[in-house]
Amino acid sequence: MIGKNLYHFLCGLITASILFAVYSIIYGGQKDITTENISHAEQVIGLRFSEAERDSMIEGLTQYRASYDSIRSFGLDNSVPLSLTFDPVPVGFTFESKQRELNLEDVSDVQLPDDLNNLAFYSIRELAELIRTRKITSVELTEFFLDRLKTYDPVLECVITFTEERAMQKARKVDEEIAAGNYRGLLHGIPYGIKDLFATKDYKTTWGAVPFKDQIIYYDATVVKKLDEAGAVLVAKMTLGALAWGDVWFGGKTRNPWDVTQGSSGSSAGSAAAVAAGLLPFALGTETLGSIVSPGTVNGVTGLRPTYGRVSRHGAMALSWSMDKVGPLCRDAEDCAIVFDAILGPDGKDQTVYDFPFYYESNADISNLRIGYVKNDFEADYPFREQDSLSLNVLRELGAELVPIELPDLPVSALRFILSAEAAAAFDELTRSGKDDLMVRQIKNAWPNVFRQSRFIPAVEYINANRIRYELIQEMYELMQTIDLYVAPSWQGPNLLLTNLTGHPAVVVPNGFTEEGTPTSISFTGKLFGEGTVLAAAHAFQNARGYHKRHPELD
Repeated sequence: MIGKNLYHFLCGLITASILFAVYSIIYGGQKDITTENISHAEQVIGLRFSEAERDSMIEGLTQYRASYDSIRSFGLDNSVPLSLTFDPVPVGFTFESKQRELNLEDVSDVQLPDDLNNLAFYSIRELAELIRTRKITSVELTEFFLDRLKTYDPVLECVITFTEERAMQKARKVDEEIAAGNYRGLLHGIPYGIKDLFATKDYKTTWGAVPFKDQIIYYDATVVKKLDEAGAVLVAKMTLGALAWGDVWFGGKTRNPWDVTQGSSGSSAGSAAAVAAGLLPFALGTETLGSIVSPGTVNGVTGLRPTYGRVSRHGAMALSWSMDKVGPLCRDAEDCAIVFDAILGPDGKDQTVYDFPFYYESNADISNLRIGYVKNDFEADYPFREQDSLSLNVLRELGAELVPIELPDLPVSALRFILSAEAAAAFDELTRSGKDDLMVRQIKNAWPNVFRQSRFIPAVEYINANRIRYELIQEMYELMQTIDLYVAPSWQGPNLLLTNLTGHPAVVVPNGFTEEGTPTSISFTGKLFGEGTVLAAAHAFQNARGYHKRHPELD
């Protein structure tokens, strides 16, 4: 029998030889490809070929390797998209074509609070009414939120770059426009922050990562332009977990304002933490696999992850071309509707964006809705079960018809590597240059290692995974024909991954608190391009319970 230490040594040696063989095939270099290389590589991809079959491959694999070298020498910037685009629209899908104005709550009686610190937790609608009626100026409001950001950022570590000069110039211009009778709408004069993976001219766009911490992209992302046109005032670029994973960035770890010993979750960490703490009325985030839902949950704010293809990603860091989505983090669902209405739609640059109408009605009667709930997930043993069960009772009390549903029985978890493959392509040069060693997080479950191991995902498997994804889209379409929307636990079961793969919209809302006093949440999932309905249902739930009106104490 082989001794234990010798056994582990030989296992390590065999593993190393396999990886070297695969590396030599993929990365090329000085050595010729041999049948032995191919035999070792077979063990990584889970296939078995004969010696004659391996010999026949050598010439073709050598040509592939030359092609890889040629492609790498071309130099692809992260901003270059795929020529192939993901389409979330299933066969037979139809949509409403009529565009109507949003129907919002009346806040015409809003007044300035005696204690101006209370402005920190006013909704966009309330702040907008104060600006419109000239009870406060945009300059005053901008200075107020900048002061709060500067006061609490050392605690929360939620800001990467202040855009103060730009903000004050914009605020002064807004006040001049409003004084002249030119009021643009609800976002005119409202300060906001944006996740620092969106390009902003004259300011760094760091993507939260050491290799890019001094990067400047000399134009504004489309969403920044759209918010600028709506009159909103950009005051800061917010932290994100490096390259959109987690809450650890090159300058530290973003903190949860409900418990600053904990992280803010990610990757839209700074956006969520700042809104929760009353440092901003709203902020933009992105989601590929939970980066709005997760920090929304941890920080107790309301987040909208729109349908894939609703909002342009031009000027945003690409992580996964077929899964990245842009959405707001706000005080409540109605504020999400206001921001979403300003940023949605085509821009002539992101070719994945659809031109579908959006309508939201504040006083929608949800008793007319059939709301599904993912029965197996709600019945599982998981941390937020008590809060989620009570949330179902609230929806029943509001008159909604609750319908038990089950999600499609397909290998959803096996499709997760779609994201990894695309992310590795998006950061190909980072891996090959060795600059991934500069990243703060170097553990097994972090981007540098995931990028490296994703080099070994075969193209055939990636394509077949997307074929299963097509089947998933069709089955979800059939399910959604039976209901208007559904609710699911935010973190339990396959729903989060599944709906990020299919592109369905979701709204995450606070629905209670743990024994430790930190927020919990529940997720509302809508039909494709059905943001109006899902936001209205979430709004009705929030008005019934009021959890979104509770705030952390930082002083």
